[in-house]
Amino acid sequence: MFARKANIPDRVVEHHVPETFSDRFAYRLVKFMRVFADAFFRKRYGHRAVVLETVAAVPGMVGGMLQHLKSIRHIRDDEGWIAELLDEAENERMHLMTFINIARPTVFERVLILLAQGVFFNLYFLLYLLAPKTAHRVVAYLEEEAVVSYTQYLAAIDDGKLENVPAPQIAIDYWDLPSDARLREVVIAVRADEAGHRDRNHGFADALSAGADEDGAPRTPSEDTQPGLPNGA
Repeated sequence: MFARKANIPDRVVEHHVPETFSDRFAYRLVKFMRVFADAFFRKRYGHRAVVLETVAAVPGMVGGMLQHLKSIRHIRDDEGWIAELLDEAENERMHLMTFINIARPTVFERVLILLAQGVFFNLYFLLYLLAPKTAHRVVAYLEEEAVVSYTQYLAAIDDGKLENVPAPQIAIDYWDLPSDARLREVVIAVRADEAGHRDRNHGFADALSAGADEDGAPRTPSEDTQPGLPNGA
């Protein structure tokens, strides 16, 4: 397994103000979903992470799969979209693998995972087929909320409300953390990942919003306006 260095942005907590109807739809949908997550998990941040990361790993896989099919259907290069989206899915999966070593899911939570993933996969698949820009915006707003949740998780650790347990070995290997790393370092690394996914998906949505070229490939904003966005996104 390769080590992944945490890339911590200068401003971790950011918000993209909705500008269009689809943006507002995506934002309100995510806020609606957040109500149920807060009501169910409350301050159980580890268990929240376990359940929600099983859902968070779905969009990248769905988007990567559909972009793959679109690329071979139109016989054109994907310009980096597929690799970026599949990397996002794998990264979210590693978040899950990390947190199951910290907060063991209950039987009820395992059933909830099955139901939530099944429903979300099918709904997101349809959304991506019909409105990929909105789908990426939904993910971006989900990641905004994830950053907020992990910031609250970090605050609970710093305030002594949650024990700062040793980091699981899988997290130390994946993020190349010090051998004596604790939960706090893990949460910071995960939060940085989520901030990166937030920015990427807002960038994808913006690229799709810019229009499509003649063969149906989304146009890409210049690298000056979208630093770090894959070419052709």
